[in-house]
Amino acid sequence: MIRLARLLPIVFLSAVPFCLQGRAQSDFSIVEHYKPAADKLIEASLADGEGYANLAYLCDHIGKRISGSESLERAIAWSAELMKREGLTNVTVQPVMVPKWVRGKESGAIVAPVEKPLHMLGLGMSVGTPPAGITAEVVVVSTFDDLKKLGKKGVKGKIVVFNAPYEGYGQTVMYRTAGPSEAAALGAVGVLVRSITPLAMQTPHTGTLVYDEKQPKIPAAAVSIEDALMLERLCAEGKPVKVHLAMEAHMEAEAKSGNVMGDLAGSEHPEEMVVVGGHIDSWDVGQGAQDDGSGIMASLAAVAEIKKLGMVPKRTIRVVFWVNEENGDAGGRAYRAMMGDKLSTQVAAIEMDGGAEQPVGYGYGSAGGGRRAIPGGPMTPISPTLAPAEQHSLELLQQIGTLLKPVGAETITAGGGGSDIEPLMQAGVPGLGERTTAAHYFDWHHTEADTLDKVNPEEFRTNVASLAVMTWVLADMPEKLAGHPSTE
Repeated sequence: MIRLARLLPIVFLSAVPFCLQGRAQSDFSIVEHYKPAADKLIEASLADGEGYANLAYLCDHIGKRISGSESLERAIAWSAELMKREGLTNVTVQPVMVPKWVRGKESGAIVAPVEKPLHMLGLGMSVGTPPAGITAEVVVVSTFDDLKKLGKKGVKGKIVVFNAPYEGYGQTVMYRTAGPSEAAALGAVGVLVRSITPLAMQTPHTGTLVYDEKQPKIPAAAVSIEDALMLERLCAEGKPVKVHLAMEAHMEAEAKSGNVMGDLAGSEHPEEMVVVGGHIDSWDVGQGAQDDGSGIMASLAAVAEIKKLGMVPKRTIRVVFWVNEENGDAGGRAYRAMMGDKLSTQVAAIEMDGGAEQPVGYGYGSAGGGRRAIPGGPMTPISPTLAPAEQHSLELLQQIGTLLKPVGAETITAGGGGSDIEPLMQAGVPGLGERTTAAHYFDWHHTEADTLDKVNPEEFRTNVASLAVMTWVLADMPEKLAGHPSTE
């Protein structure tokens, strides 16, 4: 999942160098030392079929995995056994309580001046309508400024349609997350949001909303781009346009769930860990293939390749499948709480949550969910201020990037992260978000179309190779990455 998050300062741990085989730090070359291992990992990863086969099982035999669902719990139990079969140790399911949002039956339709069903999906965490639904006139706006100009007089008792043109996920998603409460503050009875996607294929995209507790909670749903544009055209004719919306969406009691984790023990510093993973939950549509089945299966496959080759890193590598990223982030918070006063053992955290298209590199060190630099998206320019030690760490990572040129993932920039590792990063753990071209990610993400066929096996294996090399070097190299905790 990709969500809007606040911009936080760069977050890292202080650098603690140690020497490798008696060589001074200044004499050590990452490229020279690790190229043979990197080439071996890349060759093995590109030839591997097991990781994709595991993804296929997850998608086709377990499927969608929303928090609180029986299918998610089956995925968790299966993943724990899979980690054991791959030879990881200390395989654990960390108990985590998660919210349980249930979609139920839902429908929407234009009822005047024409009659037409809407392609819609309720937004995650939305309240439902009364049993008979609601019928109300709609008003269409493109921005929050447009909404404010209408004021209570133009909005009260109506359904607000946010028809915001797609200008990139990070720039447009605010209408989904904040739109319902902004409209409710002016008296709206419901909200329809144009799906946050560049592709118009009559495919609605769900995703979570965030209610302002100071405002009434009103039902909210996403509609296809085509339907949003039609509503706008009808309103421009000057006659009242009415929509009927019926949603059974509701919250139930929190459910027991868990983070899945397993280790590949280090040889010299087993107490220090490089964490790599993604989120095991998905929305309740599609199969959660790109978001984020590809991320967790690629992460596990990367570490499995390291083990299959008999390579033992100096630090421990931990694979984590976090739970509840899509509508709560409970897994990331629970993992941070579990570490407690042992947080300093977390040397680095890597998250893959942007699909498994062609990788282009990594974003380094920025605290939070990475929405100002989409983890799976294009290399959004970010120029955070780096302390000298942090700049040195970035240069080290760029040396690792040189090893990733064979798979096209060599671009390492400052700024990045992921929702699941955000709590760690805020507390001072260096974070890396893997990035891809994201050529089609937002065409499928959060839709019924997020299915296995959207994951190209060759591109998937390229991501495995990229993660294997990055994880191996961070877990084995003499130096640690440098930085400081967030001040926000």
